[in-house]
Amino acid sequence: MICRNISSCSYAHRDRNFFLSLLKKATTLSHLTQTHAQVILNGYQNDVVTVTKLTHKFSDLKAIRHARDLVFSFPRPDLFLFNVLIKGFATNASPSSSISLYTHLRKSTTLCPDKYTYAFAISAASGFRDELYGVLLHAHSVVDGLGSNLYVGSILVDFYFKFSRVEIAQKVFDEMPEKDTVLWNTMVSGLVRNCYYVDAVRVFRDMVVGGNGFDSTTLATLLPAVAELQELKAGMWVQCLAVKVGFHDDVHVLTGLVSLYSKCGELGTARMVFGMIGEPDLVCYNAMIAGYTCSNETVLAVGLFKELLGYGVKVNSSTIVGLVPVSSPFGHLQLTRSLQSFCVKSGIVSHPSVSTALVTVYCRLNEIESARQLFDESAKRTLASWNAMISGYTQNGLTETAISLFGEMMSEFSPNPVTVTTILSACAQLGALSLGKWVHGLIKSKNLESNIYVLTALVDMYAKCGSIAEARQLFDLMTEKNVVTWNAMISGYGLHGDGHEALKLFNEMLDSGIPPSGVSFLSVLYACSHAGLVREGDEIFHKMVHNHQFVPISEHYACMVDIFGRAGQLEKALEFIKKMPVEPGSAVWGALLGACKIHKDTKLARLASEKLLELDPDNTGYYVLLSNILSADGNFPKAASVRQVAKHRNLAKTPGCTLVEIGDTPHVFTCGDRSHPQATEIYKMLDKLTGKMREAGFQTETGTALHDVEEEEKELMVNVHSEKLAIAFALISTAPGTEIRIIKNLRVCLDCHNATKFISKITERVIVVRDANRFHHFKDGVCSCGDYW
Repeated sequence: MICRNISSCSYAHRDRNFFLSLLKKATTLSHLTQTHAQVILNGYQNDVVTVTKLTHKFSDLKAIRHARDLVFSFPRPDLFLFNVLIKGFATNASPSSSISLYTHLRKSTTLCPDKYTYAFAISAASGFRDELYGVLLHAHSVVDGLGSNLYVGSILVDFYFKFSRVEIAQKVFDEMPEKDTVLWNTMVSGLVRNCYYVDAVRVFRDMVVGGNGFDSTTLATLLPAVAELQELKAGMWVQCLAVKVGFHDDVHVLTGLVSLYSKCGELGTARMVFGMIGEPDLVCYNAMIAGYTCSNETVLAVGLFKELLGYGVKVNSSTIVGLVPVSSPFGHLQLTRSLQSFCVKSGIVSHPSVSTALVTVYCRLNEIESARQLFDESAKRTLASWNAMISGYTQNGLTETAISLFGEMMSEFSPNPVTVTTILSACAQLGALSLGKWVHGLIKSKNLESNIYVLTALVDMYAKCGSIAEARQLFDLMTEKNVVTWNAMISGYGLHGDGHEALKLFNEMLDSGIPPSGVSFLSVLYACSHAGLVREGDEIFHKMVHNHQFVPISEHYACMVDIFGRAGQLEKALEFIKKMPVEPGSAVWGALLGACKIHKDTKLARLASEKLLELDPDNTGYYVLLSNILSADGNFPKAASVRQVAKHRNLAKTPGCTLVEIGDTPHVFTCGDRSHPQATEIYKMLDKLTGKMREAGFQTETGTALHDVEEEEKELMVNVHSEKLAIAFALISTAPGTEIRIIKNLRVCLDCHNATKFISKITERVIVVRDANRFHHFKDGVCSCGDYW
C-alpha cells in the first residue's frame, strides 16, 4: 500500500508531512528503504525533522546500521538527532556504539548533552558487564549540572539497581531535591528486583506518609515484595488502599493480589480475586498457575495450563516458569521432564528464565547431570542461570565443582548477592577459609556489605570454617539482623561447643523481639547437647512446645535424646523416646546408638541398632557404630558378624579423609596415605611426634581396631589416621606458633582426639579440628569440648 501511494504520486513534489506520515506507517525495512529513496528524490535528505524520524524508525525496525549511516551522512546533526541514535544503539544492544557516539558528541561537536542524552547513554551503560561507564556518565552529569535532574535521577537509580549497587541507588534517590511518582516507583521496583523486600515496603510507607502521589504501577510493583515476605496483613492493607483510591479494578493490581494470596497460603482468596478479573489475560493466568504451583496444587496448575492450551492461547516463558515446581519439586520429576520436552518443541526452552527454572528443579531432585546438560546447552546464560547451577552443586555437596564453576562465571559476570551467598555456603561446607576470606574481600569491593543475606552468609561461613571470633565480630557490627542471622550465630556457638554463649544469644534474640523459628530451637538444643546442658535443654524444649506452640519435628526429638544420652542418662533417653507422640525415626534411634557407644551400653545399643536396621538397612554408619560398640566391649565375634552382614549387603564404609589448607592450597589425606610429594618428611615428623607423646605418657587407644590382628599392628593402624598425617604436614609446612586448622569428614576417633591434645602441648600450637559433628579447639593439651563429644 505504501509503495502504491509513493509510485502513484512520484511525479508530484510532496511536502514534509506527507513523508512523515508514510514513515509512521512503515512496518518493514523494505517499506522504509523505499520511503527513504523517495525522501531523497524529493530533496528532504537534509531536512533534520525528516531524517530524525527516519533514524528513529530504522532503530525501531532493528536496522541500526542504516540509522548510523544516515546520521553520519547528515551535514550538521542537532542534539535531538544525536539523542535518537544514542537511544537507538542502547535499545539495539549496542552499548559500546552508544557510548562512542556520546563521546563523539562531547569531543567533536559544539553541542552540550542534555537530560535526554544522559538518560539514554546511562541506559546504554547498563548493557556492560560492570558499572564503570555508568559511573563516569553519572560524574559527567553532575559536572554539567544535570545530576539532580528528575529524569536523569530516575535513570541513574534504575542503573545502579541493575548492578545491585543498592546503597548507591539509595544515595542518589535520597539526594534528589524533588521526587515524582516515577522516581518512587523506580526505587520500589529496584529494591524488589534485588530482593530487598523489607526496604521496598519501607520506601512505599515513606511515600504514602510523605503525601507523595502513587499510582496503580506503584501498588503492582510493591505487591511481589509483600508476597515474598508472606506478610498477609500488609498485603490486605495494600488491597484496602487500592480500593480507597480507585485502583482495585486495575488488572495489574489484581494480578499482584492473586500472587500475594497464593504465596500466603490463601488459595481460596486468590481464586476469588482471579474471578474478579473480567477478561483475564495471559499474565493473569500465569499468576494463578504460579499460585497453584506455589501452594503445591500441581494438578490444578496443570489443569489451568491445559485450559489455556485448549483456548489456543500461545503460552510464554512466564507460564512455564510458574508451572515448573521449583518450590516443591519432590515427586514431580516426570512433570519436569514433560515440561522440558514441551519447551523444546515450542522453542521456549531457549528463554533464560525457563532453562534456569528447570535447572533449579533438576538440582533439587538430585538430577545434577540433567541440570548440567541443560545449563551447558543454554543459548544465553544469565547471572541467574549461573547462580542456579552453582547453588545446585552446593546443595548436592559438590562444593569443589561449585567453586570451580564460580571461577568460570567470574570471567563473564560480576556476582550479585545470590551468587555470593551461594559460594559462601560452599566455602562453609568445604571449610575453605582462604577462599571465604577472598569472597569477603569481593563483597567489600562490590559494596554488598549492606545486604543482610550476604552478611548472614559471612557469619555462617566464618563460624563453620572455625573462626568463631570473626563470625561474632561481624554479627555484632550488623545493624539489622533477622532470625536467620541469629540462628547462624547460635548454631556457630553450638558447633564450637560453647553452649552457654549459644543460650545467652538465644535469650538476647527473644528479648530483641525476634520470634524464634524451628531452626532457632534446633540450633540451641544442639548447643546444649554438645555442652552437657541437660536441664537447660529440657527447659527450652518445654518452652518450645508449650510457650511458643511449636510442633517438634524428628530433629528436635533427636536432639533431646542426644542431650540425655551424652550425659549418661540413657534410660531417661529411652523413656523420652517411648513417650514421643510420633513414631521415632532413624535420627532419634541414631542419637541413642551414638550415646550407647560413648557409655558402652551394649544392651541398649542392640535395641537401637535393631530399630535402625529396620528403618534404614542400607546405612553403613549404623553397622560401623554397632561393630565398634561390640569391639570396645570385647565381643569380637559379634562385631565380626555385624561387619559380615554389611559386607554381604555390599555396603562400604565411607573412607576417612582430612583436609588442611596451607596458604591458599588445600591438601587432602587419607588413612595410611603415602601419595603426597612430602610423604617421607610427613612420616618422619609423625614418628618424632609419636616418640615425644609416649615420653609424655600417651597411650594408643586401640579399642575399636580390628580384633584379629596383633596389638602392635593395631597401634600402627591408628597411628596413620588421616588427621594425624594432616597435622604432621601442617607442622613441617608452617612457622612455629602458627595455628593449625584441619577438617575431618567423619567423627574424630578417641585415639586421634587424645593424640591431638598431646601434640598441641608438645608443639605449643593451637590446633582446630572440624569433624562431622563439631569443632574441637586444642591448646596446651586440653580440648574445648572437655572430652564431651
